[in-house]
Amino acid sequence: MSATYDLNERPDYDDVLQSIADYVLTFSPGSAEALDTARYCLMDTLGCGLLALRFPECTKHLGPLVEGTTVPHGARVPGTSFRLDPVKAAWDIGCIIRWLDYNDTWLAAEWGHPSDNLGGILAVADHLSQQRVARGQAPITMRTLLEAMIMAHEIQGVLALENSFNRVGLDHVVLVKVASTAVTAKLMGANRDQLLSALSHAWVDGQALRTYRHAPNAGSRKSWAAGDATSRGVRLADIAMRGEMGIPGVLTATQWGFYEVSFSKTNQDQTVKPVAQRRFSLPQPFGTYVMENVLFKISFPAEFHAQTAAEAAVTLHPQVKDRLQEIDKIVISTHESAIRIISKVGKLANAADRDHCLQYMTAVPLIFGDLVAEHYEDDFHQANPLIDNLRDKMEVIEDKAFTRQYLEADKRSIANALQVFFQDGSHTEKITVEYPIGHRRRRKEGMPLLVEKFRNNLATRFPPARCARILQLCESPDELEGTSVHEFVELFVI
Repeated sequence: MSATYDLNERPDYDDVLQSIADYVLTFSPGSAEALDTARYCLMDTLGCGLLALRFPECTKHLGPLVEGTTVPHGARVPGTSFRLDPVKAAWDIGCIIRWLDYNDTWLAAEWGHPSDNLGGILAVADHLSQQRVARGQAPITMRTLLEAMIMAHEIQGVLALENSFNRVGLDHVVLVKVASTAVTAKLMGANRDQLLSALSHAWVDGQALRTYRHAPNAGSRKSWAAGDATSRGVRLADIAMRGEMGIPGVLTATQWGFYEVSFSKTNQDQTVKPVAQRRFSLPQPFGTYVMENVLFKISFPAEFHAQTAAEAAVTLHPQVKDRLQEIDKIVISTHESAIRIISKVGKLANAADRDHCLQYMTAVPLIFGDLVAEHYEDDFHQANPLIDNLRDKMEVIEDKAFTRQYLEADKRSIANALQVFFQDGSHTEKITVEYPIGHRRRRKEGMPLLVEKFRNNLATRFPPARCARILQLCESPDELEGTSVHEFVELFVI
């Protein structure tokens, strides 16, 4: 009888890990557009976090794990007085960034919000910048932070282009963890071996399930999941910096690797692919593509697949606001991803359930002409039964052209069309919106509105003089890039 054994030859690190590590270690932004977009992304992301501090369900998660803890050179959480260790600060910053589902978005085979990585990036950079100055060294500048944002966007976004984690039941925050791990390790001064070790641990972790984003389990975890992921990235980077060995074949190991254990069901019908096909696809090299093409949520705090539906609803509001009781049906033509992720019928249990419901996010602006964060709260929903009445009259259908153009590299549209039919047989025109105002194709129109959004969000937390100073700095690229990270963060401390 022949012996059964495992061949114990330690492999080289998986190619995907090596590609990410080499990209991070050799990165040079060569794109003025990417740097400029990163600056707008920084403003928008921090503004979203400040706005979230108005909601107690968010703020209950913030602060030190042990009350009264003092952390020398601790990282600050914008809009608060907390000074925390970088791991918990990353959690808190990531939590407030994502709470209202109002920051940037990336849509491809996988979805996600690359600015979620700012939780780890800002916490680590703030802490290290303070620490360096205390040692008589040069601080970390905001230019370095903007470059870190570009890298994190790129890692998360390129991995998402053709690799669908949602189809195997995993949440997209796995990519936040991987990107945050790589970039915060770089900020900490990691060499190639340390970077590879950190990345391998990010993949070997058990990954979050998507069930908290979908009926019937949609809930508030989706608002802090990215904070948890970016925080974990910081922790894993720190572990690697302490000399922890990596797991070189974490992706490709037979039987025990990520591909076989967690990435085995990738077909539409959920059938298992042959082992040889269970691999990530990297259709293009890492560069600055994702930051240049990222989508901003400017008009509405709503899941991105519904942004154009909400915009169409606002357009139709004047035509229907006096005839709401006469509506017979409402037809939403959309793309397949929107149907799979956010089309829901039946009772909506909480605010997190509502801001991931295409029908709800269409009904509210049809009735009120706008969609704001407060429209998802229990009190508002209960006081306005007409919302659910309109939801019951909605038909959601797939437009094959919308689905196709959603994935085409030269389009990346997120189209929705909306038409309202009345009981007397009349109807509105069919309003089609292919690209939301935060799309790259609408940058010229969108960026002034993004700055105004940032201005308004600053005003929810700071006095006018402070708001003016922050805004002036953020609108001065050269001055911003030369500012130390800890001095920048100081402007956001309460």
